[in-house]
Amino acid sequence: METILAIGMPGGPELFVILFVILLLFGAKKIPDLARGMGRGIREFKDATKEIKKEVDEAGKASKEIDNK
Repeated sequence: METILAIGMPGGPELFVILFVILLLFGAKKIPDLARGMGRGIREFKDATKEIKKEVDEAGKASKEIDNK
């Protein structure tokens, strides 16, 4: 029989171990700073994707206007 590895979200025990290792590596004082930095990064990424989508939509509208003339 062939074994198939399932890769996905970690379950309860795995998540606990990951969080414990992060706590050990960075300490309790650094974790809020890390979370803030990750939040800022995610926000900037979302803003950039919105800007790119807006530019693509505007380019599509402009090309439709050119095609209609």
